Amino acid sequence: MQDLLVVYIAYIIAAGSPGPSNMAIMNVAMSQGRRPALALAAGVITMSTCWGLIAVTGISTLLVRYAHALLFLKIAGGVYLLWLAWRAARSAAAADAPARELTRPSTNFGGLYRRGILMHLGNPKAVLAWVAIMSLGLKPGASPEMAVTAFGGCVLLGITIFAGYALLFSTAPMVRGYARARRWIEASLAVFFAGAGSRLLFST
Repeated sequence: MQDLLVVYIAYIIAAGSPGPSNMAIMNVAMSQGRRPALALAAGVITMSTCWGLIAVTGISTLLVRYAHALLFLKIAGGVYLLWLAWRAARSAAAADAPARELTRPSTNFGGLYRRGILMHLGNPKAVLAWVAIMSLGLKPGASPEMAVTAFGGCVLLGITIFAGYALLFSTAPMVRGYARARRWIEASLAVFFAGAGSRLLFST
């Protein structure tokens, strides 16, 4: 039980800390509403679960051993984050519409789901974080039941954390705050995504 607590606490810190995926979920929740944010969160959760499976089954050692795989992921992830930075910067530069014209655009839930998958797919730190977290609690000779319990618990925590961001930041006070500070929020996101993307590219 003590080993499992270590795994769960480490995962909460890793998944709950602000990162590209959480920042994107927050932005979509405030700008488009709860359901679009949950669609984006579902994509992040799906890819996070896949990375967890890779880590638990030991396939992650192949990614760590073969530098070309990680190099490709870093380049793809960095370019994608820079593209998100460009979109956020363009949105920040756009003038605010009059209040009566503020309407939420039709939402492409499938596109948001794919965006969540791509965002987490292009983040090689996600699989390395899973490897590190599982290494904390799964000692040599740990039973398969222990691995399944650790993995399953982290998946449930991931659902709670990512969906929680979507639910919290889609509340009325957050939406009103976004409407007042939209351009500042979008500009901050552009800087954040540009920094994260550049860091990935220059770390290759």
